[in-house]
Amino acid sequence: MRVLVVQHEDACPPALLGGWLVDAGARLDVRRPYAGDELPDSLADHDGVLVLGGSMGADDDAEHAWLGPTKELARTAVADGVPLLGICLGHQLLASALGGRVTRNPGGQQLGLLEVGWTAEAARDELVGPLAEAPAAARGAHWNNDVVVELPEDATLLATAPAGEVQAVRFGPRAWGLQLHPEVDHEILGRWAADDAGSHEAAGIDQAALLRAVEEARAELETTWAPLAHGFVAVAERAGR
Repeated sequence: MRVLVVQHEDACPPALLGGWLVDAGARLDVRRPYAGDELPDSLADHDGVLVLGGSMGADDDAEHAWLGPTKELARTAVADGVPLLGICLGHQLLASALGGRVTRNPGGQQLGLLEVGWTAEAARDELVGPLAEAPAAARGAHWNNDVVVELPEDATLLATAPAGEVQAVRFGPRAWGLQLHPEVDHEILGRWAADDAGSHEAAGIDQAALLRAVEEARAELETTWAPLAHGFVAVAERAGR
């Protein structure tokens, strides 16, 4: 089981999600195009695709040359039925590639732990169904400025954030996007917080409290989101590639 991982920045690695995928039996082929790695021309040698987050915008193709090819791979995955999971920027890239629209969140930056508002459709979804049916309300770590504001045609909304923003989407039979970050740990969030320290201080945002809450919820978050990785590998196995 070989999963292509598109990483956009050193500060946004597969981290926990990568470890869970390996535990589930996947081999990760991590490509870092910002550091010179080439993206594959096709997905013939891969059983699944994971597109990670990053600080750039989903439509910043002119500034980041690999974003266009990443979108093309996303379209190929959807067309060919290759299981695909996009995280934060990866989710936004998938939306943009398929005709949706991504903008700066009118409600402001999403930060810290937010409850996942699963829709009725989520319970019937092949990948997130078991998560949506869990007895306890799910929470996820968020750290993003942009959100998907218009879904592509035929996409299915699977979850919304407490303020109504798109939080999880099924873009095709085997293609999903999550605005939240199941992969992050306290160390990664600490790097992102350092980058935003000035603007957060000016806005009166208590970064220490946000980071502390995520760290205190670590066991809960791992219990909630590790099954996502195992479910993704199971989807790829059923796809029979």
